[in-house]
Amino acid sequence: MRMTEIRKKAKYAGVRTNGKKADVIHRIQEAEGNETCFGTRDCCEEMGCCWRENCLPKEALELC
Repeated sequence: MRMTEIRKKAKYAGVRTNGKKADVIHRIQEAEGNETCFGTRDCCEEMGCCWRENCLPKEALELC
């Protein structure tokens, strides 16, 4: 997901859009009541997460 899309999602969630990509995504996750896990796992079973493809390396997506 591109930063412009992330900023739109952040504004909709009512969170600040400044900082690194991961920081903005963590704020969105927190505002939505989700775990702030973007970029912190080697494997993820949250198949419905909109960040999943950006969060994990392509190899990990295939293994999880």
